[in-house]
Amino acid sequence: MRTLFDTPSTYTLEPAASARAVPPVRAVLFDFVNTLFHMIDADRWLRQVAADTGRAGALDDPALAAAVLDDLTLAYQRPEVLAAQAGRDTSADRHRAAMVAWFAAVPFLRGHEPAAHARLLHAGSWEPYPDTAAVLRGLRERGVRVGVVSDIAWDIRPHVAHRGLGDLVDAYALSFEAGREKPDPELFRKACADLGVDPRETLMVGDNPVRDGGASAAGLRCFILPAEHRTGERGLAQVLDLVPGAR
Repeated sequence: MRTLFDTPSTYTLEPAASARAVPPVRAVLFDFVNTLFHMIDADRWLRQVAADTGRAGALDDPALAAAVLDDLTLAYQRPEVLAAQAGRDTSADRHRAAMVAWFAAVPFLRGHEPAAHARLLHAGSWEPYPDTAAVLRGLRERGVRVGVVSDIAWDIRPHVAHRGLGDLVDAYALSFEAGREKPDPELFRKACADLGVDPRETLMVGDNPVRDGGASAAGLRCFILPAEHRTGERGLAQVLDLVPGAR
């Protein structure tokens, strides 16, 4: 069946299926960064880099610390640094090059780029939101399969395990392993296939309407969180309202 205003999609729905009720959600996919986990604040990260490079206490002066944070922000806006970020999460090498280009433009980090990059990837630099564990456990109790679909350039499985949540995630579709980034539908389809569920039975949860919302083109439903900096609960509990009795 054709309509005057067809919605672009990467899958075909049979006419009979289009008339039936939408299938219940049997699986939930989550974005990682700023959805399940967030990075520690930049000031704390910089102080850890300083300690890693034998400069512990170098940022104790609040004015100096603020100036380095400003340098970090301004450096990211430089054309050559922005250009280096394109496709950075499709491989570990591209991500490393992108980060080195950024850190090399910051006087405090120049010459210490490898240490800064290593601290960025460190499990201690990433923390789950206060409501992450409860929501993942709630989904497990309801028999809902859980996957993570992330544009990321390193293996985050140890990060999840480090926080005691490893047994609550059933599958991962990571951009650096797949060589493609969201909203490429293949990332979402891979996660669904690994979970053994139909995309139309799957909910994607993230904070980016373009990258995460792109899952809708592959047949998934989407729940997009506000793209805001959160230090408290992320608002994930609402996901449980969307899968009240799945099994």
